[in-house]
Amino acid sequence: MPWLACGDRVVASLEVARARPARRRGLLGRDDLTGALLIERCRAVHTVGMNFEIDVAYLNAGRQVVDIVTMRPGRIGRPRLGARSVIEARAGAFERWGIRVGDSLDIRLDA
Repeated sequence: MPWLACGDRVVASLEVARARPARRRGLLGRDDLTGALLIERCRAVHTVGMNFEIDVAYLNAGRQVVDIVTMRPGRIGRPRLGARSVIEARAGAFERWGIRVGDSLDIRLDA
């Protein structure tokens, strides 16, 4: 299982949506999320049809956080210039994990 790391800290388990159907589906139809979801090749997300509030971290090509927003269900996010992927987590997760704009995130295959 992949893990999300911030600096030298492993902060959460990580699902990775690489294929187009998985990227398009994201968290739709779920009632909860343990850990985080990485959506590659993505500059904007929406929460139309979602059942819970999420934090969204927009990452540049080097996986540095360029913006973080919290989105309620039923919202359409605007694209972020320079973003190449996003990480989604349940609202409040990034604050608990200490993830901020400017942090570099990493994917680890072992904790």
